[in-house]
Amino acid sequence: MPKVTVFNQEGKENGEITLNDTIFGVEPNDNVLYDAIIMQQASQRQGTHSVKNRSAVRGGGRKPWRQKGTGRARHGSNTSPIWRGGGVVFGPTPRSYSYKLPKKVRRLAILSALSQKVIDSELSVIDKLEFDKPKTKDFRALLDQLEVDRKALVVLEKDNEFAALSARNIPGVKVVAPDNVSVLDVVGHDDLILTQAALEQVEEALQ
Repeated sequence: MPKVTVFNQEGKENGEITLNDTIFGVEPNDNVLYDAIIMQQASQRQGTHSVKNRSAVRGGGRKPWRQKGTGRARHGSNTSPIWRGGGVVFGPTPRSYSYKLPKKVRRLAILSALSQKVIDSELSVIDKLEFDKPKTKDFRALLDQLEVDRKALVVLEKDNEFAALSARNIPGVKVVAPDNVSVLDVVGHDDLILTQAALEQVEEALQ
């Protein structure tokens, strides 16, 4: 079963903790991870792109010139796509790009992402984070002590408001609740930091 070092709020080692083997000890599945990432990225697309077709552009209503006798090509409307200012053919219209993968596939994807963090030694556990008021400087000092100088995902228990406020303004740091941990966030950040309370909530949510 995987074990990781537990640190205190000052960034010093404070023992070890055994992780749930069914969550943090699975064999990462790269194909499932890829599918989950593409699904989440597709769901984030706004899909508000739009163009005007020939029925939506201004104009039309009368034939530009008579059919015969002018020497020019015949035309029935200035909204035709071949005219400058005419409608667009087969252009994008507002749509939703979101779709869903099967529940078991989504679960395997998040387990694979978490297990990969353990394999790469990019998961850190803090015994507890207690702030009497928001203090970004203190949280930055903790990250420096943990030698975290890249993008970090911090998972905090829901009622730890001061810790969340202390971390959210640090560049490259994202704070999420245990039930909002996503594959895209885990893969998109170099380090994963959890409190023990948040770790228990993550394991409970993924059982």
